[in-house]
Amino acid sequence: MPTVQTNDIETHYETRGNGPPLIFIHGALADHSAATRQLAAFSDTYTAIAYDLRGHGNTANPRHEPYSIDRLAEDIHAFITELDLENPVLCGVSMGGMVAQVYASRYPNQLRALVLADTFSPAFLGRRDRIERFSLVNVMAALVRLVGYNRAKGLLLWLGRKLERDQTTSLRPEAFPDMETVDAVNSLKAAAGFHTTDIDLTSITVPTLVLYGEHEPSVISRHVPVLSARIPDSTVQEVPDAGHASPWDNPEFFNSTIRAFLTSQPQIEVE
Repeated sequence: MPTVQTNDIETHYETRGNGPPLIFIHGALADHSAATRQLAAFSDTYTAIAYDLRGHGNTANPRHEPYSIDRLAEDIHAFITELDLENPVLCGVSMGGMVAQVYASRYPNQLRALVLADTFSPAFLGRRDRIERFSLVNVMAALVRLVGYNRAKGLLLWLGRKLERDQTTSLRPEAFPDMETVDAVNSLKAAAGFHTTDIDLTSITVPTLVLYGEHEPSVISRHVPVLSARIPDSTVQEVPDAGHASPWDNPEFFNSTIRAFLTSQPQIEVE
């Protein structure tokens, strides 16, 4: 994997194909390999890129310092700048969708389009949402601290499947790389702190596709109408037979929907 210096880290990434840049941002506790099927699917007409976020995969987090979604958004800004990627499309999944929201709200003129998959908006949507989001992510982080991430991983993913009512099978330990416990906790805490991030969703002016799984947990799916209502040029699509890992649960539908969306945007020229 090639690397590029982005702020204080050496970011590892994978790239395939040739054409307009399309960047995939993985979720918490995953790495660039989460987008393997997307790189294969889009490399025929796009420069498809997936990279390891700070503290994930082969990208280290110096001194294991805690970080925020804001920090991850500035990392990708440095990544895009250093690679001289002109107006890429961003596709963020789960925590990657949080990162993509921040970037798109702050640098809308530097994007062609945006895809937000299996993610939520920053603000709590009432008391229930606050309790569920706070409890879910912080309980996960506490469990990881207690027994170590690589021992806790199976239980965390079992819980994820239960939240999807056992309708999906992608949330399995073998799908997620091992991580140092401190890196896993930092990742979960960054997602837990997303509500403190200042984002004006109405400033996301690029065409935006919002994707969510049919069996998405309600803590995620209840935010879909908010993203749709506040992002001016947005389209929503449910991914059938999928949960929180919709790119894995139904990659054919996920990929074809993104391709159709991008093809419908006249400003995205494909050579």
